Amino acid sequence: MSDLLLTRSLTELGEQFSRRNWKYLDVPAGDPMEKSYAWPASPDEDIMICVHKGRELHESFHRQEFFFFNFAYKGDYGALSYRSDNPIMVYENECYIGQPFTGYALRVHSLEEVIIVGILIRKEAFFRTFLPVLSSDHRLFHFFLAPQTNEYSDQYIHLHFNAPSTVRTLLEMMVEEYAFPQEDTQAVLQPLVLTLLMQVARQYKHSVPAPENETLSDRIIRYMNEHPGTVTLKDIAKHFSYHPNYISGLLHRQTGKTYSELLLAQRMERAVSLLKGSTLSVEEVAAMVGYTNNSNFYKAFREYYHQSPRQYISKRDPDRISF
Repeated sequence: MSDLLLTRSLTELGEQFSRRNWKYLDVPAGDPMEKSYAWPASPDEDIMICVHKGRELHESFHRQEFFFFNFAYKGDYGALSYRSDNPIMVYENECYIGQPFTGYALRVHSLEEVIIVGILIRKEAFFRTFLPVLSSDHRLFHFFLAPQTNEYSDQYIHLHFNAPSTVRTLLEMMVEEYAFPQEDTQAVLQPLVLTLLMQVARQYKHSVPAPENETLSDRIIRYMNEHPGTVTLKDIAKHFSYHPNYISGLLHRQTGKTYSELLLAQRMERAVSLLKGSTLSVEEVAAMVGYTNNSNFYKAFREYYHQSPRQYISKRDPDRISF
């Protein structure tokens, strides 16, 4: 990777930062009215890479219509997080992840130059393209769905990368691609962002240790949650080095439910979360929770919830078109 090209790219995006259309909209956040950023990139872009480069920055406290991942690429920066009176520090090689409508404001005051690389992703593109990569961790999965079910949930994730070289390389590739875009730039960015999000998911998993005194059945159920669309009893038996019959019997003794009942409950809970919290179609939701046959998904959902997926959607959001 050319140091000269990287320097030029960071400079170009740094100069674009102040010229971007950081348009504020008035939005109701509970009782008061607050400011929110509209999508600042071109309407035909789903991914935007932005760079702040300098020693000073003082944003107004605001919300935004998109997901964002802000990386401290060089130096440290401050932020107001979820409330206008809650300052935090984000140190070099750390990442701050925010949901749509999360309260946020960048704060930079440094004697040295600070570089922040931001990845902004439209909600619809995030749900359709990137959420499946993050769905193996049920905590991450529900975090990224929260903005739709609780518009002002005010949650965020703050991650430190112990081995940041891979993440930095991916960021640099995205910066260079976006600074001097070509016709296929969005297509090139998509797999780079997917790879980056896999690194985020891996680091998040390592940063949140498994609960103490976790039983074997707890570990099995967690493993099922981490592989929602592909898990089988045979896979579980192989992973934990037990016979499938032993796994099946253990789960039934300790939970009172069969393996099939537990798996169905997990899939239906995940399906409802997706129907509530995303703009995915019923068919896309079915595939994400492990159903290759849409008819089987419709039948399982109706039997479990006593209504069809489309009836569920229409009751929650009559204006939503999902097919």
